[in-house]
Amino acid sequence: MRILVVDDDRDVAALTAMGITYHRPQFVVSECYGGADAIARIGAERPDLVLLDLAMPDRDGFSVLSELRDGGSDVPVIVVTAKGLEQEKIRGLELGADDYVTKPFGHGELVARIDAVLRRYRAESGQGRSNVLSHDGLVINFATRTVTSGGREVRLTPTEYNLLYHLATNAGRVMTHETLLAKVWGREYRDEVHYLKVYAGRLRTKLEPEPQQPRYILTVRGVGYRFPALAT
Repeated sequence: MRILVVDDDRDVAALTAMGITYHRPQFVVSECYGGADAIARIGAERPDLVLLDLAMPDRDGFSVLSELRDGGSDVPVIVVTAKGLEQEKIRGLELGADDYVTKPFGHGELVARIDAVLRRYRAESGQGRSNVLSHDGLVINFATRTVTSGGREVRLTPTEYNLLYHLATNAGRVMTHETLLAKVWGREYRDEVHYLKVYAGRLRTKLEPEPQQPRYILTVRGVGYRFPALAT
C-alpha cells in the first residue's frame, strides 16, 4: 500500500511517515509539503490513501479535497484537523473525506484509522452482483458499480457507494444507525452518527432530484435510514 502524507511542516510529515512505517513496514510512505504539490503527486503516483493536513498556507486541505472529488478522484482521504475544531471535521466529511484524525494523535490510533479506511475500500471494490437495481429514475449496476440518476451518471466515492449499496440491497428495510456505521465504516465507528448524517446528505445532493424531499435515502427519525421497497 502506498500512503501519501501531506503536511507543510516537514518535521511533522517525516515523523508521521516514520510512525506509519514503524507500525506497517509493508507500506510505502512518501511525503509532500503543500496543497498544490499534493494534487500533482496524487495524479502522478496514484497512492492508495492520502493523509491530508487541512491547515496549509499555500493551499489548504479543503480546496485540495474539493478539487480531488470534483475531478472524480475516489482516492481514500483521511484529513488531519486541529483539536476542538468540530466544524473542520464536519466540513472535511462533507467534501468527501473518508475519515479524520485530530492533532495531536498517536501513531497507533492513526494506523488503526488507515487500516479501517483501506479495509472499507477493499470491501467496496470487491462487491459485485450480476443484476441491476432500478427505482424511480435511479439505476445501480452492481457489476460495474455505476450509478445513474435521471439518466445522468453520478460519480460516487467508495464510502458513498458503500452506503448506497447497503441501503439499496436492503430495500424496504430500516437500517439502524449502528448497523450502517458498522457495515460501512466498521464496528469501531458505531457511535459516530455524524458520519452517517453527513454521507446521507452527500448522497441526497448527488442522487435526489429534490434533496430536501428525498425519494431514495429516507430518514427513519431516531432509528436510521431506509431505501424504498422495490416494485415486484
